[in-house]
Amino acid sequence: MSKTNTKATAHVLVTGGAGYIGAVLCRQLLDRGYRVTVLDNFMYRQNSLLDCCPEVSFQVVRGDCRDEGVVVDLLRDADIVIPLAALVGAPLCNRDRVGAYTINFEAVQLLTKLSSKNQRIIFPVTNSGYGIGQPGIPCTEDSPLRPISLYGETKVKAERVVLDRGNAITLRLATVFGASPRMRMDLLVNDFVWRAVHDRAVTVFEGQYKRNYIHIRDVVKAFLHAIDHFETMKNRPYNVGLEDANLSKVELCREIQRILPQFVFCEAPIGEDPDKRDYIVSNERILSTGFRPDWSLERGVRELIKCYTIVNGTGYGNV
Repeated sequence: MSKTNTKATAHVLVTGGAGYIGAVLCRQLLDRGYRVTVLDNFMYRQNSLLDCCPEVSFQVVRGDCRDEGVVVDLLRDADIVIPLAALVGAPLCNRDRVGAYTINFEAVQLLTKLSSKNQRIIFPVTNSGYGIGQPGIPCTEDSPLRPISLYGETKVKAERVVLDRGNAITLRLATVFGASPRMRMDLLVNDFVWRAVHDRAVTVFEGQYKRNYIHIRDVVKAFLHAIDHFETMKNRPYNVGLEDANLSKVELCREIQRILPQFVFCEAPIGEDPDKRDYIVSNERILSTGFRPDWSLERGVRELIKCYTIVNGTGYGNV
């Protein structure tokens, strides 16, 4: 498939396409002229793909990404496979350790085994695989992977299988923020902005731990960029984050406070955050391919403030 005819002809299979990222990605794939098939178990009873249903080029299957019979059937007509189906986040994976391993790793392993080598795979992983980095030294794609959570471990193992299979790109996503039809309020920026809007306060545990951030629409842009530049990018991992958003939790709170001055936060003198990752990240590799994010942290916070005028309740998370 050349870049010039990919949009007109390609059929994209998205597992987990009704999720937080998938709900935004599928809409944009359809708008760009792709045929899209989603496999999802709709475990959160979400209706995030309703706006896609009028599209003739959209198909949806309710099923399990671990079901070999279902996967074989859906792979027959796919040109590009985007495996989004996962139990995402350390708390959810710790709650369902068997599901984390079988969905996050074994289902991806199954896809690599059943797919043709001609089928392209674009697979999201997490830059939490870097675990605890060295102070002041950005993690690059060549840095050692030392995941400290089951979630990170399963995604690192799955990435290795995908890259070993070949004809693939992996995107090591920073902590994602922003609004989606399948909203998640348990992500760090989304959670802190919710608290700033509704509680006007938050208690921060281990507030100096740093991580990188990226808006959900820039994540989707990175997938589309990978499709458009597949031949020059393939068989490598790419960090996807904002270069100016390697922030500690306290620094993040200050950024939110600048937009919402009534927001107050305090660091807890005792207590621990179960998510111990602490690192800064370089995104130079994907930037060198011509990719540029559109959404700053400030723009995303302002979007979330509007989102939380509409979304005013619980039940929008993975745990």
